[in-house]
Amino acid sequence: MQTHEIRQRFLNHFIASGHTEVPSASLILDDPNLMFVNAGMVPFKPYFLGEQTPPFRRATSVQKCVRTLDIEEVGITTRHNTFFQMAGNFSFGDYFKREAITFAWSLLTNPVAEGGYGIDPTRLWPTVYLDDDEAEAIWRDEIGVPAERIQRRDMKDNYWSMGVPGPCGPCSEIFYDRGPEYGTEGGPEVDEDRYIEIWNLVFMQNLRGPGGAKEGYEILGPLPERNIDTGMGIERVACILQGVDNVYETDLLKPIIDEAVTLTGRAYGAGGPTGASDDVKFRVIADHTRTAAMLIADGVLPGNEGRGYVLRRLLRRIVRSARLLGASGPTMGAFIGTAIDVMGSSYPDVAAGRERILTVAVGEEDTFAKTLVAGSALFSEAAAETKAAGSDQISGAAAFTLHDTYGFPIDLTLEMAAESGLKVDADGFAELMAQQRKRAKDDANARKSGHADVSVYREFVDTHPTEFVGFTELVAEATVLAVVGEGRRLGHAGPGAEVDIILDRTPLYAESGGQLADVGTITTSTGVRVAISDVQKVGKAVWLHRGVVEAGEIAEGDEVIASVDAAWRHGATQGHSGTHLVHAALRQVLGPTATQAGSLNKPGYLRFDFHSSGPLSEQQRTEIEEISNTAVEANYPVNTFETGFAEAKAMGAMALFGENYGDVVRVVEIGGPFSMELCGGTHVAASSQVGPITVIGESSVGSGIRRVEAYVGMDSFRHLSTERALLAGLASSLKVPSAEVPGRVEQLVTRLRDAEREVARLRAEQARAAAADLLDSVRRAGRVDIVGGRVADGLGANELRELAADLRNRASDTAVVALFSVTPGDGGDPAKVPFVIATTPGARDAGIAAGAVVKEIAGLVGGRGGGKPDLAQGAGTDPDGIAAAMNRIVELAGDR
Repeated sequence: MQTHEIRQRFLNHFIASGHTEVPSASLILDDPNLMFVNAGMVPFKPYFLGEQTPPFRRATSVQKCVRTLDIEEVGITTRHNTFFQMAGNFSFGDYFKREAITFAWSLLTNPVAEGGYGIDPTRLWPTVYLDDDEAEAIWRDEIGVPAERIQRRDMKDNYWSMGVPGPCGPCSEIFYDRGPEYGTEGGPEVDEDRYIEIWNLVFMQNLRGPGGAKEGYEILGPLPERNIDTGMGIERVACILQGVDNVYETDLLKPIIDEAVTLTGRAYGAGGPTGASDDVKFRVIADHTRTAAMLIADGVLPGNEGRGYVLRRLLRRIVRSARLLGASGPTMGAFIGTAIDVMGSSYPDVAAGRERILTVAVGEEDTFAKTLVAGSALFSEAAAETKAAGSDQISGAAAFTLHDTYGFPIDLTLEMAAESGLKVDADGFAELMAQQRKRAKDDANARKSGHADVSVYREFVDTHPTEFVGFTELVAEATVLAVVGEGRRLGHAGPGAEVDIILDRTPLYAESGGQLADVGTITTSTGVRVAISDVQKVGKAVWLHRGVVEAGEIAEGDEVIASVDAAWRHGATQGHSGTHLVHAALRQVLGPTATQAGSLNKPGYLRFDFHSSGPLSEQQRTEIEEISNTAVEANYPVNTFETGFAEAKAMGAMALFGENYGDVVRVVEIGGPFSMELCGGTHVAASSQVGPITVIGESSVGSGIRRVEAYVGMDSFRHLSTERALLAGLASSLKVPSAEVPGRVEQLVTRLRDAEREVARLRAEQARAAAADLLDSVRRAGRVDIVGGRVADGLGANELRELAADLRNRASDTAVVALFSVTPGDGGDPAKVPFVIATTPGARDAGIAAGAVVKEIAGLVGGRGGGKPDLAQGAGTDPDGIAAAMNRIVELAGDR
């Protein structure tokens, strides 16, 4: 049975049982605790936490998941995947243990002809929590599983929570017995290689307190409603139904391995030590390729931190594994294309995004190819310094720097070290990696506070969601439902108090979708006045009006007038609508891959981040500005309407990657086909109201992401007016018409550069003449001549390198040249002491490497540096240490 059919049978089974099908959410959700969605229940967390009321009592989904904590283990075992699909069924205060167990059992064991999977029931072993007599009785007495095939396990194995205070409960897991050829008899308690878990049924019935993630926390009491959260591993069930040993031989991963076999010429499953090592690399390619394709499909781009870093690491491990298997040319296009083919039937958006996904992945392969060249050069330096120091082991720190800073894989470092007759301090490297993982884990744990302070708002999320009337009203009557301060319900607050006010209805926009919140006031007829400076949402349902009480006492139950600052709102709508116009212009100029990666808009200003492989040219920037302003001049009507998500996508409406949209979405249309996006923000009535748009900057904000900034409306006019005044001032100073200012400035710049070059040439000649005297005062250390010392002040690193190279050519065959220059400090800033070390071939043969010398002396002048064996440099701040540095060089040479 193919995996796509396994997915569909699961969904059909639960839809027939009254469950609402919920499409998989993006792998990227706005959750402070998660980098990626890592479990099927994650999109339902607001319902389980009580932050939102579910629109259904029963739900089912097949959720995309990614877990990347143990990337290095991928391929070594045959069960670990970074990407997987978790099929689940959920009950929100509806059915409980009996129904959940029955639903799972019937799907697993019903004949294929009746919509089930047809799994032999005698091969299924349930586990239950230690004291869950109810679940065991259902399995034994109602399902008919023999008591000897039901095992009880402790909290670590069979009790579930989110890892933070909140809902929790016992669970019942279902294991499949693969047979005696896979391990020891005795059930999952004895051998989880033979008995593999395929389904986990969580009976969410209690509330837990703080403590350890798996154990060691207090059970505070029962939940108001009991819920069901289950998860069935699609990939593991595919192994069973396709009769293969592991997930890498299923229909979703084996085609990628087959492609890798073709491209590398190596065999998969060949056996022997070499074959086993190759198999790991093939599995890494298959796993990481599929994960990378799914992450890029959901809007992740390679980068140096966060999600982008994870994706970059996956892609580079693919390239590295392919090269170690013997591939010499590009491979990413073939691998990713195969992954898109196998995943596209279940996820149409992956198939539709083929061009964009391939562009990102292949671009990263090209970038990494350059990194490999640079990394190889850095490795050569480390190897040379290691040998010069008389060692045969590259330090763990050097290997870690290559890996972490330059993206050079440790596997290649080990291989190249062996080819050079060297070893690597693997223990030191592993220790530094462990420290890095601990920092990442501690940081992740520190972020696990996203749900800690919402309890005070929970009843309002469930029973009193805020009615937003700000699309049509700037002033509205409302009732105060709650006054909150310092994380607790106050009931009332007097002058000077900083408060969050919850109203039953409001015209003030809460910050969302890149648009800053409205500012305004809440007043009463009795003189109470609260200045509102920010509005935020809780649970996507309740508006928190944050401000300061300026007069009177605000209290729960008060009838108030909520007012938006009209000037602020006008400017905000200009900025937001202007963002849509710039986005449309970018796509016209750069093509459909220029998708949104973030935005910010406020009165008079917009910032738009977009996916792009390189900077905008001046011509492109001008073209984007012209297209945007042409749309302003066209006075396009701005229409907003609500429709179904699928219908909006079919109309061509742009959706933001990573955003979790509901079934009904709001569409903002400007000028028909010119711009159509899903958006919940406020907008102008017609494009002319945006006013002029002036692009003021374009820059990089990360790998593959660029940022455009612009002014709109009066801020745009003021900016242009200032620019015009500056140009008029220059024209007056240069005594030329405004139109001739650029040419005149270019002439002046050329003359200045020529003058600077002449000054530099004269100074270099003077420095060379002075440095030549150093050859008359050579210091002898053993067989080595030491040439150098402090030379002319004010020289930079480039000038010192030229002098050092000149002196090295004129010195003896076995010489070390050491030059220092001083630029005195100014205004409290320390002095600058650049220095350069150069060695002749004879000195290097004697075991003196310039890079090693720099590391020995840099601290003596209060600095640091490094370089190659023949030439190295550094910089410090202590001129008084130059004499000590020269003496240390003499000592080092004398030791040879």
